[in-house]
Amino acid sequence: MPCKFCHRDNKNLVIKEYDYWTLELCYNQAYLGRCLVILKRHAEDLFDITKDEAKELFEISKSTRNALVEIFKPDLFNYGSLGNFIKHVHLHIIPRYSEPRLFDETKFVDAKWGDFYYPYDKNFKIPDEILSNIVSKIREDINKSKKYIA
Repeated sequence: MPCKFCHRDNKNLVIKEYDYWTLELCYNQAYLGRCLVILKRHAEDLFDITKDEAKELFEISKSTRNALVEIFKPDLFNYGSLGNFIKHVHLHIIPRYSEPRLFDETKFVDAKWGDFYYPYDKNFKIPDEILSNIVSKIREDINKSKKYIA
C-alpha cells in the first residue's frame, strides 16, 4: 500500500513548503489549529532524519507554535510523533484549550481538555471555506514572522 504522505492530494491544506518539510493543517480540526509537519522524503523513524532536517523541524515547529499562540491563544500544546497509522515521519502540533474558541463564527470545544488528546472526534467536520481561512491565517502569521526564514 502506498504511503499516504508520499502521495498526498490535499494541497489546499498546505500552509507552507520548506526545504525538507511541509507544514499542513489537519483536515480534522477537533483541536483548532492542529497542524502536521511532514518530512518531504520518505523515512519511517524520527531518528533517521538528518541534522539539517532536525534543525528545520525544530524551527518550523517553534514558528508554528508561535503563530498559533498569536492567532488562537491556546492554553498549552501537545506534540505527537507516534507512527502507528502512517509510517512516515511527521509531527502533530496540537493546540489545547481550556475554554471554547470562536473562529469564523464556528465554536471549537476541546472536549478532551486535561486529558490525552486521543481519541478525538474523528467525525468533526467544518466547511472547506473555514479550513481555508485557518490555513490563510496561519500562513499569514508565519510569513510575517522573522523568527524563521525558510
